[in-house]
Amino acid sequence: MPAPRPFRTGTPRRVATLSVHTSPLDQPGAGDAGGMNVYIVEASRRLAARGIEVDIFTRATSSDLPPVVEMSPGVTVRHVNAGPFEGLGKEELPAQLCAFTAAVLREEAQHEPGFYDVVHSHYWLSGQVGWLARDRWSVPLIHTAHTLAKVKNEALAAGDRPEPRARVIGEEQVVAEADRLIANTDEEARQLVRLYGADPARTLVVPPGVDLDRFSPGGRAAARRAVGMSQDAIVLLFVGRIQPLKAPDVLLHTAARLLADDPALRRRLRVHVVGAPSGSGLDAPEQLQQLATTLGIADVVTFFPPQPPERLADHYRSADVTVVPSHNESFGLVALESQACGTPVVAAAVGGLPTAVRDGVSGVLVAGHDAGDYAAAVRAVLARRELLAAGARRHAARFSWDRTADALVEAYAAAARDMATAPARPARERLLGPLRVLSGVQVAR
Repeated sequence: MPAPRPFRTGTPRRVATLSVHTSPLDQPGAGDAGGMNVYIVEASRRLAARGIEVDIFTRATSSDLPPVVEMSPGVTVRHVNAGPFEGLGKEELPAQLCAFTAAVLREEAQHEPGFYDVVHSHYWLSGQVGWLARDRWSVPLIHTAHTLAKVKNEALAAGDRPEPRARVIGEEQVVAEADRLIANTDEEARQLVRLYGADPARTLVVPPGVDLDRFSPGGRAAARRAVGMSQDAIVLLFVGRIQPLKAPDVLLHTAARLLADDPALRRRLRVHVVGAPSGSGLDAPEQLQQLATTLGIADVVTFFPPQPPERLADHYRSADVTVVPSHNESFGLVALESQACGTPVVAAAVGGLPTAVRDGVSGVLVAGHDAGDYAAAVRAVLARRELLAAGARRHAARFSWDRTADALVEAYAAAARDMATAPARPARERLLGPLRVLSGVQVAR
């Protein structure tokens, strides 16, 4: 077992990034791919630009996937065989954690001890794997939750399924074991401390960023031509996975309210929904289309599949308002991307959205999910759109992935210093703790 040691230069050489349930190569906006995928891709690229090699371990979901893919210089995606390639939902993956962990440990075992300097896990499933890797390799475990079961269950959308107790327990264990917890916002840090008993000294706030080169203001007329929209339309935009948690139904009810209040608006109002069913939304994949028909607004609603970044930027630029009515968001990258393109946002005042959107400056925050309140907020944004568009650009410019990467490097180094000076844990305790979890056995300490 290699002894714990700090990085010799204060900067790690190599990071093992764990993303069990979703690949950074997947298209965000469908399945389990969303803001977390964007986060891992962008942060990894910025770490590589600083000379830090990143290996991203993720579960293989097709026999056609090559074992190793160079995502970009210095960033390697490693596809791990853990269970059937297809047909496994996220809730079924805990049973595959032993297989996934074994593959990760085997990869490291092919190298000299100390090959990885840090383990960075994303989402609780990865945290369970990272916990064992940390104890086996004697390197720090940095964990980013992205979403929290207790928070989601406190703000459950109508018709959505609560997160299972197994996930709650798993999250509690990872929070207790991680050397550093990375929260997206001050609110998420408070939630980790209040709901999970996290150590405030090990809980850091590192906001995500936005690619300000890709998501930037551009010609609105050209963007509208690119998405097939008339120049005089009033466009309301939703981007994200179609599931109750994201509340796209609120946007449709809002559009219906706007038309009821002003029937003449029908000639110009257009609602664009960019995304695909996900999670519990797969139980009724046509539900949103059916709701549009029931509300009598099917003629003004257009559904688009998930879009690659360059096409997504055109959708943001072509919109008058982006609506983010989620029941919970750990941050809300969609809101930030929209603002970077100069499009104001109407968003729910939940989770990280009050950080992602500056109320009254870059958009409007709404308490609750009443369609009337959202309609009033949309009207307020349309009345001040040019002023809010300028504020949106200024607000988004405060966030960058370079700042995120710099803060992560600092967190990695601080955790390594702490580990180097901490009393060594007995080998039996280092190994048995994670094995209890991976075997599915809950053992009291």
